[in-house]
Amino acid sequence: MLSGAVLMPQYTKPYLPVRDQIALLRSRGMSIPDEAKASEYLSRLGYYRLSAYWYPFRVTSGGVVTDNFKAGTSFKWALDLYSFDKKLRLQLLDVLERIEIFVRTAVALQLGQFDSHAHRNPKLLDSKFTRLDPRTKLVAHTEWLATLDNKARFSKEEFAEHFRSKYSTSHMPIWIAVELLDFGPLSMLLSGMKWVDVDAIARSCGAVNREVLASWIRSLSVVRNVCAHHSRLWNKPLVDQPRLPPPGSVQLLNHVSSSPFGAKRLYAACAVARYLLLKVNPRTEWSTRLKDHLATFPTNQYISPKTMGFPEGWESLPLWA
Repeated sequence: MLSGAVLMPQYTKPYLPVRDQIALLRSRGMSIPDEAKASEYLSRLGYYRLSAYWYPFRVTSGGVVTDNFKAGTSFKWALDLYSFDKKLRLQLLDVLERIEIFVRTAVALQLGQFDSHAHRNPKLLDSKFTRLDPRTKLVAHTEWLATLDNKARFSKEEFAEHFRSKYSTSHMPIWIAVELLDFGPLSMLLSGMKWVDVDAIARSCGAVNREVLASWIRSLSVVRNVCAHHSRLWNKPLVDQPRLPPPGSVQLLNHVSSSPFGAKRLYAACAVARYLLLKVNPRTEWSTRLKDHLATFPTNQYISPKTMGFPEGWESLPLWA
């Protein structure tokens, strides 16, 4: 063993069958009146996944979250919160799909006017994207192209199979290649474009400038990944926070920076998505659907929509009209 090495604790918790999981939860103060229903959900959803939804109901003592539950905690509370979060993820996936398609199209139109394979041409992209990173010894553009080409080789999409069969020695033009890009790789390409080109896209959707738009798309791509992987969303801090426009430049978003959580919580991503939708899909009724869903937030004394960063009276703000 190396001198000074830190010994990491080993995981020693034993396997517990569902009936013992229920007994453990009860011993910690959780009310489970319908054992059969609890057994069904624990068997179908899993203890570990549901534990993220009863976490807010655990007692904190001396700044440490204990295993015991707060007074009155019910298994149903965790189920209700899980159901709310699942539907919230579907709400976000719907709106993020529309934004993703817009960005794909905008990137294809902006780059395609210069060269059908502009995404492969370092001269048509930002130098930070195409030069060697002295820290990682990698070229981000080269890595990105490798991912794209791998998708092009193995995609089962009909358009990809057709292109391979008809043009086996050619790379896809940008307007086809973008259809292979998920939100993550798409946001990486957007960030790797020349500033003047990103600015053009930013102006088309009211995002003020390239830095703001690039940060919005990166942030929304992370939210999209959370949704796509069925992870907890409702009160999770934003790992990649959207950059807020300069004060006064986008009136509809001024309130976000002054809210208690600023851009740190889900509301900021929802606000940015709503603002983009107003530009790229103005007839959308997503605002109404989100309001209706937030109205179903499970009510008890320990949790609140404020944890998601939604400010008081957000439904009446001009952004959501």
